[in-house]
Amino acid sequence: MKLGLQLNSFDWNGGPERFGATLAEIGQTAEAAGFDGIGVADHLWQHPIMGGPEANEPECFATLSYLAAKTKNIQLMPHVSGVHFRHPSLLAKTVTTLEVLSGGRAWLGIGSGHYEEEARGLGIPFPPQKDRFEMLEEAVQICLRMWSGEKGDEHPFEGKHYRLERPLNLPQSLTRPHPPILIAGDGEKKTLRLVARYADACGLRPKPEIPRKLDILRRHCEEEGTDYDSIEKTCAFAFDVGEDGEKVDELIGQLRRLSGMGIETVIGVVPKVDGISSLEVIGREVIPAVKDFRPKGV
Repeated sequence: MKLGLQLNSFDWNGGPERFGATLAEIGQTAEAAGFDGIGVADHLWQHPIMGGPEANEPECFATLSYLAAKTKNIQLMPHVSGVHFRHPSLLAKTVTTLEVLSGGRAWLGIGSGHYEEEARGLGIPFPPQKDRFEMLEEAVQICLRMWSGEKGDEHPFEGKHYRLERPLNLPQSLTRPHPPILIAGDGEKKTLRLVARYADACGLRPKPEIPRKLDILRRHCEEEGTDYDSIEKTCAFAFDVGEDGEKVDELIGQLRRLSGMGIETVIGVVPKVDGISSLEVIGREVIPAVKDFRPKGV
């Protein structure tokens, strides 16, 4: 099992004046601890469950770019980009630039989006969910076109929501055939089918239904002619080791259960991550303990 770190709460000690220094310390500590990747929440307002619009929320790709400069090997991902935020060609270009500048470490994490209050508050169009799912599929298609070949598939793209006359992309991504794509969500009819059709990883919720969701993903893969085993099974979770590491064994047990349900990578939120010590405890006691966890049948 691999562990990733998700940054989605940014009211850190020292405030904005120390934000850069704190972020660099978090990134470098996570890398040294053995985390596989860092995912940064792609929102412009903080979500209500994390403190609401009055809490700090930096822009995702600027944050990832800073992390790219301050780290060497750790993978970097928006976790995840709502399709309504950026035109797909701009999204593909942004991920490509991050991928090139980081030496091939960028992923695309994408989903249909949510948090209507945020979008309306900032004047960002927020179409109905049906339209956003259509936009999501077209966005992934456009990204794949722009990442194909030496400079993108330059044939026009004609979709219901997007039209591109020339999907040119230079510089091209370093990772071939394209940067890895994670599609988030566990909707059985649409999202998991899109995962089977296009993605390198799924992003599920940490619920008891995980085995059933993965069975449905397997069926979609069979219908799409996709190798189910090639798709990385991920979910989000909370990595709470306690104030002094007293919850380490409890967390290891929770991760063991997730592995038993079929999860290969867990992308976790660490409470009070700016305190750094929890990251060090996870690197010292949790990551070594879970590295040999294997989903059943693997």
